[in-house]
Amino acid sequence: MNSEELKNRFKLFAYRTVKVCESLKPTITNQIIAKQLLRSAFSSAANYRAATRAQSKRQFLAKLNISLEEIDESTFWLEALTDLKLIQPEKLTLLIDESIELTKILSASKNTIRKSMNQS
Repeated sequence: MNSEELKNRFKLFAYRTVKVCESLKPTITNQIIAKQLLRSAFSSAANYRAATRAQSKRQFLAKLNISLEEIDESTFWLEALTDLKLIQPEKLTLLIDESIELTKILSASKNTIRKSMNQS
């Protein structure tokens, strides 16, 4: 998978979180979780995009780390929605799976870039 395809996956992930958040009942808890989820999902996409424009390996790694933290946070908020029974778990299964897969991809990329930096 190339960086353009991965950027698109992150963007689609963020867009799909909008649909989830818009479907929630307007309770205080839902509003708080929705805001956090939207922030982390869009931040992960934006920071991955910034990583692809990095001028150095260090800058790339810094942005990649932020994106990794944010996608992992998104997973947390999605799991919270299901754990608290605020949304039916089957409605989030694919989105949670995607967030976990994106986390794994970024973790592998992070390890690869670190190894290449240590060899330089």
